[in-house]
Amino acid sequence: MPINGPDADLPADGTVDLLEARKSSGVDAVLDALDRELVGLVPVKTRIREIAALLLVDAQRARFGLVAARPNLHMCFTGGPGTGKTTVALRMAELLKRLGYSRRGHLVAVTREELVGQYVGHTAPKTREVLKRAMGGVLFIDEAYYLYRAENERDYGQEAIEILLQVMENQREDLVVILAGYKDRMDTFFQSNPGMSSRIAHHIDFPEYSLDELVSIGDLMVAEAGYRLSPAAEATFRDYLARRRAQPRFSNARSVRNALERARLRHAGRVLAGEATAVTRDDLMRLEPEDFLASRVFGQPPEPAPS
Repeated sequence: MPINGPDADLPADGTVDLLEARKSSGVDAVLDALDRELVGLVPVKTRIREIAALLLVDAQRARFGLVAARPNLHMCFTGGPGTGKTTVALRMAELLKRLGYSRRGHLVAVTREELVGQYVGHTAPKTREVLKRAMGGVLFIDEAYYLYRAENERDYGQEAIEILLQVMENQREDLVVILAGYKDRMDTFFQSNPGMSSRIAHHIDFPEYSLDELVSIGDLMVAEAGYRLSPAAEATFRDYLARRRAQPRFSNARSVRNALERARLRHAGRVLAGEATAVTRDDLMRLEPEDFLASRVFGQPPEPAPS
């Protein structure tokens, strides 16, 4: 039978109510919000739930004096733009706060420009200032592979990497670092920086959205903005997404949002240019096919969408 440690508040033969512990932690509220905010991404949500479960159970184990080392929570999120990486990072910061693994529960999102200087002696203070802001929360580094430029021996990114490595190892109880970017580029980055790779415990891949999922994302955005699609516009919008998805620089949910913003612009112009001086509430809400058909996407034939 394990012997209770000095910080245990329960006897070895006591019990804990896991359901009550889960309820009081507020974890479910965060996970439910993640489900509402993001369509699909089942493997990602499953992994986040597993991490939350581990931290919740660890907290209950500590009540019996069963204290293990704090788990390594540094992560890597891989996937294309607009697949929800930043949203998940925000919710992860909130989860860590609710479970007592983060003092502040905030997220600091940066890219290479915020970390790497342009001359000798510039990088270290820039990197340390970012780390200071992120302490007690989560540091999210988007397109982290740009920190390392193998083709330039005089690049200052390596200095930022070395400082990050030290902090990730020595202050991991007060900072969680999440690296993000395209999977192939992150793989190359880790091959060139094995020290960084060894400090990442959780590698989570964010898949591209299917056409049906993109349509669902659009439906959510339309409803949130107080608009609706006419039946004809629903078919046109789906056609738009199928075409846009097959073109270069498609950014998943980000591209969906951009398409709807442009449709709103065209809708506003159409309503103002109409002959009617009095419009109904429905007129102000309803998007029609012409609000999408003016896009350049319809100026070229559709290509097969990637599987």
